[in-house]
Amino acid sequence: MSDLNYHHLRYFRAVAHYGNLTRTAERLNLSQSALSIQIKQLEERLGHALFERRGRQLYLTEAGRIALDRADTIFAAGEELIETLKETGRSRRAIRIGALATLSRNFQIEFLRPILGRSDVDMILRSGSTSELLGALETLNLDIVLLNQPPMADSVTPFIAQHIYQQRVSLVGRPSFGKPGATLADLLAEHPVILPTLESSVRTQFEALTARLGLSPQIAAEVDDMAMMRLLAREGAGLAVLPPIVVKGELEAGTLVEFDALPGMVESFYAVTIKRRFPNPLLKPLLQGES
Repeated sequence: MSDLNYHHLRYFRAVAHYGNLTRTAERLNLSQSALSIQIKQLEERLGHALFERRGRQLYLTEAGRIALDRADTIFAAGEELIETLKETGRSRRAIRIGALATLSRNFQIEFLRPILGRSDVDMILRSGSTSELLGALETLNLDIVLLNQPPMADSVTPFIAQHIYQQRVSLVGRPSFGKPGATLADLLAEHPVILPTLESSVRTQFEALTARLGLSPQIAAEVDDMAMMRLLAREGAGLAVLPPIVVKGELEAGTLVEFDALPGMVESFYAVTIKRRFPNPLLKPLLQGES
């Protein structure tokens, strides 16, 4: 289409990624009405509506999704051309990483280790809920998302979930909590437990395990944040049910002890990406563990 206005296409792409006309207009330093006119002119040229409004949010129509895919390809190719001709491959490259707000910080550091300290890498880290992160990934505002459960995928939103790490789940607490020869039943009978919330797969596994063993442990706290579980365990509030990587520093220092690996219980970690014609090249060392 020789007469396609690429300014219109750029404005459409920005609105599609932000999902909000007002916020996009502010970022582009345009009035909302001017931006609306640009989008309308593109729709007229293409002969299809590109958005449908639901409340205050804009959602892509089927034609809009096709147009966004082509627009991303066009502008990514342009950026790649500029980088190639200017030899900017040697300059800093950004990677945008999202992580579930409750995910272990120690795990995140281990995952990021292949690119930590690299002078050519600019890491942009975001945290949030699963829905927030996957939404940002779908709109290409994130390159990769770290979760502890794989997301649902379909033909419209083709998420790619790669299982990257798995660790046992244990009972962890102060050294004074344990006695020589103490069994799992003894530990749970004598001390309350600090558990993740009901949405966690670890919580589901723990309840299945205690039901199978006929145990009814007292619950000291239900927490949706691994960092808070670590602090409660350090304060002696109870035995924390978590992967040892969460308290790696405390275990090495001896302030906390891993008393018992809970049989059959594991925490899994997933790196989630989305199919893209031009994936960020920094994903390769992260997913392959290269330095």
